[in-house]
Amino acid sequence: MRRLGREGPLVSDIGLGCMGMSQFYGAWDDAESIRTIHRAIDLGVNLLDTADMYGPYTNEELIGRAVRGRRDQVLIATKFGNVKGPDGRVIGVNGRPEYVRSSCEGSLRRLGVEVIDIYCQHRVDPSVPIEETWGALAELVAEGKVRHLAVSEASPRTVRRAHAVHPVCAVQTEYSLVSRDPEEELLPVLRSLGIGFVAYAPLGRGLLTGRITAADDLTGDDFRRTLPRFQPDTLSHNAGVVERIALLAGSLGVSLTRLSLAWVLAQGFDIVPIPGTKSLARLEENVAATLLELSPAELAILDDLAPPGCAAGDRYPDMSGVNV
Repeated sequence: MRRLGREGPLVSDIGLGCMGMSQFYGAWDDAESIRTIHRAIDLGVNLLDTADMYGPYTNEELIGRAVRGRRDQVLIATKFGNVKGPDGRVIGVNGRPEYVRSSCEGSLRRLGVEVIDIYCQHRVDPSVPIEETWGALAELVAEGKVRHLAVSEASPRTVRRAHAVHPVCAVQTEYSLVSRDPEEELLPVLRSLGIGFVAYAPLGRGLLTGRITAADDLTGDDFRRTLPRFQPDTLSHNAGVVERIALLAGSLGVSLTRLSLAWVLAQGFDIVPIPGTKSLARLEENVAATLLELSPAELAILDDLAPPGCAAGDRYPDMSGVNV
């Protein structure tokens, strides 16, 4: 177990990202997803990560169905702030206090719970002072509708300002062997403030499974086709980086996935990765990473194979909405 923040919740070493169970990565099956969630709980995974925009809205409903009768065994983390239009596309970010409250009420209803364990601001609204957004969030905590607060893709300066209004238990952003930007500035600030870190896409959105080496490996509706790191020129470079890591995994007798997650876990006990999957087999492989302890020599080799900045291409087509 790892604690998110000095006074935050105790969570399992590894969580379960549920986004792909309702959108983004091709076809899905609700029944299989619920079986995967139940198996995760059986394996000791207690952190389930979702958001109102996933689906949109349907992922929260799925989580709600899955945890009925097992609510006391899980911590539910959901998010607000990304606003979607009728066609499902994100049309903006909203951090206004009245929107915060209405979003929370909607999530509570869809999840079928009385309290959200971790309520996360999905993206920072640059048009609303963070103090106003977090003032509204603090009210939700005081009212017992939310237990802990988090923020995703926020700059160190914004995190400091939010933390001054109400304790931030965790900051969430992308972090993996092929996406190490948080190490430069964000992680040191979080550690100085006693804030935890939730690493989403700890397998590089599938790159670090070794199963994506060309655009044709993705279905036509897979949103990764829009990401700079999965374009033909950049994907060729990034697959080469992954291949070198895979060779090390082979020499150690472990899977590439397990090695990659073990590396994230080794970066600090304040870091909790939330790999997403809708497959029982892949879930069990992910959880097995918690049993793999890497030596200093092995970690040094990985640093050489995948140093900061090793991946080609930005994380998103438009990076202006992250690290605000």
